[in-house]
Amino acid sequence: MLRAEPPAAVAPAAVADSQLYELPKYPAPADVRAAFLKQLDRPKVDPDVKELSPPRTENGLTTEHLSIATEKKADGTYERVPMLIVRPEKVSGRLPAVIALHGTGGNKEGQRGLLAELARHGIIGVALDARYHGERAPGAHGAEAYIAAITRAWRTPTGQPQEHPFYYDTCWDLWRTIDYLIARNDVDPQRLGMIGFSMGGIETWLAASVDERIRVAVPAIGMQSLRWSVDHDRWQGRAGTIRGAHEAAAHDLGEPQVNARVCRALWSKVIPGILDQYDCPSMIRLFAPRPLLIVSGEKDPNNPLEGAKLAFASAQAAYHAAGADDKLVIDVAPGVGHQVTKEQNHEAVEWLERWLK
Repeated sequence: MLRAEPPAAVAPAAVADSQLYELPKYPAPADVRAAFLKQLDRPKVDPDVKELSPPRTENGLTTEHLSIATEKKADGTYERVPMLIVRPEKVSGRLPAVIALHGTGGNKEGQRGLLAELARHGIIGVALDARYHGERAPGAHGAEAYIAAITRAWRTPTGQPQEHPFYYDTCWDLWRTIDYLIARNDVDPQRLGMIGFSMGGIETWLAASVDERIRVAVPAIGMQSLRWSVDHDRWQGRAGTIRGAHEAAAHDLGEPQVNARVCRALWSKVIPGILDQYDCPSMIRLFAPRPLLIVSGEKDPNNPLEGAKLAFASAQAAYHAAGADDKLVIDVAPGVGHQVTKEQNHEAVEWLERWLK
């Protein structure tokens, strides 16, 4: 496990492929926060909470299945976010709450075990379906609907209204989910956390970095520099998670196969700014001094370690400058690929409990 150290001690983390990789000169953290919030901004709507199935109680835990509205769509209907909430059956006062985010092709039900574990520790667990996943993609298999939506966004003519289903729209849903949670009478608005895996890990460092209502975060197997990956031809793992959208972009660009040029063009359009000020080494600075546990695997092809180290070093420098070295832990599992180990899962729950209870 790596722990936060003074910047001088972590300078080697900025070395990739034996060559010093110079990061862009990012704007000040406050300016990045304001720009990202503006980038994703849209009119807020009433949450219009709807119960999707009656609450059920088992083994001392109660599960709620509901949805909230997060925005009004062009056709006049509302984008609705289905979620599961698992809480102790008997709640006295306000409890901390943690939002858990699934990976590409997953759904909120896949987080049920984690929600139950959190609830047994006295923390309300919340999981939602990301855009074009789970109940938001009826009849679709895995990431099919998600890939199709990203492809549509890519092919939307410049100047016309465009969705941002690749991470950004789910960030908006997360902010509105936080609005809903702090309005509940069983949630303590001063004790909110977020944990995400893979795609959900990226959504965590995007959404929670700029929203200080999230007091503690665990971005798991989602830390990387996307810019580094295209600059060093290490984009394959990330692109492979939504291969169909990249293949469509390659066809449209006249490329015989997916390459760095395709990734740069697709990402720049559907997640604008992700190769610049919204890349992880920039956004991760915004967490300091809030408690942050970073979980990664040494051999993760989706998040190449050389690029991830750029984000690690940026976080360490920010936490050291804030005098908060003890609030940052970086856990890189030796020899592990794109997965979270049992030990890391246990560590994540302990981290959330430590800082929220």
